Amino acid sequence: MALIDLILNLVALALWWNWLALRFDPLAKTSAASLIGTLRKADPVRPKRWRSLAALFALLFFRAIFYWEFGQNFGWTPALHLELINLPFRSDYFSLMLLFSFLSFALALGVFYLWMLLLSVANAHLPDTDPTQRLVRGHFRWLEHWPAAFKVLLPFIVGALVWTVLHPLFVHISILPKTANAAQLFQQAALMGAATYLAAKYLIIGILVLHLLNSYVYFGNHPFWNFVNATATNFLRPLRWLPMRFGKVDFLPLFAIAVIFFATEAATYQPDKPGATLRWVYQSLYAGPQKIGRAGK
Repeated sequence: MALIDLILNLVALALWWNWLALRFDPLAKTSAASLIGTLRKADPVRPKRWRSLAALFALLFFRAIFYWEFGQNFGWTPALHLELINLPFRSDYFSLMLLFSFLSFALALGVFYLWMLLLSVANAHLPDTDPTQRLVRGHFRWLEHWPAAFKVLLPFIVGALVWTVLHPLFVHISILPKTANAAQLFQQAALMGAATYLAAKYLIIGILVLHLLNSYVYFGNHPFWNFVNATATNFLRPLRWLPMRFGKVDFLPLFAIAVIFFATEAATYQPDKPGATLRWVYQSLYAGPQKIGRAGK
């Protein structure tokens, strides 16, 4: 079921992307003063855009019904898999399944925008002639020219604020116990904000793996592979001082993949004894999820 939830989240992301696609359509926002502005599309744009949004909400609603029925019949308990904690939802309450459906998509959407923000920062000097980077910048036009330090700090701020806002809801539906005081809640929020960066590992490792593959297998001069190579180069720039090249073989991408993998695994590792990991620090502040008791009221 976790795989089905992932696939449905990808479908929902595609619908979200299609809803926003009008912003990137060169024929949608041009005037008749230009040559391209005199061109008219054969099909209406706005109805299709709203149909995508309607389809997205329908998908989230009907999959909640499916999760509700499946959970009651097969005893499945869905959970939001955060980096430091898993939040289980009772599947015998439709209201909780509806909440889980929307939150699961919101989590996937948050990871997607984290990746877009990371690409925006890493490829800040990549020209707009690159079609992939132009699409990335389309999602952050309002902060594209903001300082890179602020954009790097933004996931921490958003992650901490979202946890602060949603924590009372999770307490109300008996997923999480109450915090002892406001200071404890803010400490948890800071840890959850810091943990948002861990989701970037999938993008970075994926880009580096594709870069390695393209380094030894020629796939042609396609814009996508040019984007992958440029992005990998920017990701590896802070480590270029390391002597990882031997002859014609560059081991830096493999070294970076290993470092990122083990560093993120260490941050979320739960040691038997006290240790300096994010998960351990979080659980030292927080007893963890209660057993699923009264919920859905």
